[in-house]
Amino acid sequence: MTSWRKRTMHWTPARVLVLGFLSIITIGTCILMLPISLAAGHSLSFIDALFTATSAVCVTGLVVVDIGTTYSAFGQGVIISLVQIGGIGFMSVALLFYLMLGKRISLRERLILQESINANSMEGIVRTIRRVIIFVFIIQGTGTIILTLRWAFDMPLLQSFYYGLFHSISLFNNGGFDLFGSSFQLHVDDFVTNVVAIFLVLSGGLGFIVLAELYEFPKSRRLTLHSKVVLSMTGILVVAGAIFIFIFEFQNAYTLGSLNWDGKIYASFFQSISARSSGTTTVDVSHMKQVTQFGLIILMFIGASPGSAGGGIKTTTFAILLAAVYAMLRGREDAVLFRHRLAKDQIIKALTIIFLAIFMVLGVSMLLAITEDQPFITLLFETVSAVATVGLSMGLTPEMSAFGKFVICATMFIGRIGPMTLAYALGNRKEQSLYRYPEGKIMIG
Repeated sequence: MTSWRKRTMHWTPARVLVLGFLSIITIGTCILMLPISLAAGHSLSFIDALFTATSAVCVTGLVVVDIGTTYSAFGQGVIISLVQIGGIGFMSVALLFYLMLGKRISLRERLILQESINANSMEGIVRTIRRVIIFVFIIQGTGTIILTLRWAFDMPLLQSFYYGLFHSISLFNNGGFDLFGSSFQLHVDDFVTNVVAIFLVLSGGLGFIVLAELYEFPKSRRLTLHSKVVLSMTGILVVAGAIFIFIFEFQNAYTLGSLNWDGKIYASFFQSISARSSGTTTVDVSHMKQVTQFGLIILMFIGASPGSAGGGIKTTTFAILLAAVYAMLRGREDAVLFRHRLAKDQIIKALTIIFLAIFMVLGVSMLLAITEDQPFITLLFETVSAVATVGLSMGLTPEMSAFGKFVICATMFIGRIGPMTLAYALGNRKEQSLYRYPEGKIMIG
């Protein structure tokens, strides 16, 4: 056995995922710096190319240059390809090619696939991802057709198809990239565009496991605890967020104030759903009231669901935290969701994820406060948007220093793969302890 094969045998799934994402970002950066990727008369620095590639692979949507005018059609195609790969996972794309070539999927590759979509079990993982890939093409294809037909009234048919395809991929993968330059603000009161965009974002944010179960639901008539928690938390957060935005922005002339009732409702729901990880907007976030901006920060921090294209701490993590707090306040030993007792290790993992996310937000915000002369709410907003790979911005990103851009790049990368995955990739292999220490008591509260 060669030394190369000996080394690769020690590559854990977490390490493969980290190196895979880094490789794709590196390749994307190099391609985006080529003259063929840029529009006539435009140039691009290395840090801006790196930022764009990282934002695309990490399906964030934060940008330092205008995508629609800076990049050529080829460059835009590269960006949306990176979004697709980053959204469904490079291992899922590799699986697609394996299946097309008729190759057998090894046990090691199944473990990596399990890690890539946060599945609890390796059982049926290939079948699940094969089905997910079919869902992706069907949903994105449907979105492309509807948006093409709608936008054909406003632009030439070929251009409307191009825009429909680009934005369907971006919306489903919660990528946040757009070609309009002002996100979807031109379509703030357009019923068709709003409905299609919301459907695409929600579909991409539910998680591939949930999509597979919803597909089987007419036959099975049952959902797992995971899907029940995801669907219920998603519904609660979307409605609560929309009501919150509607109330506080109702009279704001720069956001909802100038819209009719239909436009106010569309915009409230669009921003509520977008804050969960999409990063697209129909109103200017920088002109919102600070209380609304802080509400969006909370929604961004929670994010989408596990195994999806979205980021954040995830809806299930937030639900577990709420269940644990409720059980503690009621003096109950077990945290319960939908009449199921939650395992202690899940609660500890949820608390760990939340702590690491908060630590990242505070650390990055403090770093940016050193180099960027901006109000702290702006720095915090941009930081949470990067940590949760959302892509909403108050306009700070294009004006950042090179150091600030690099910090946000690293933040988006860690936010996409997850701080725990990164820790597993950098650390040694798990070792089972042969002994346990005596239990101790510490006063709390």
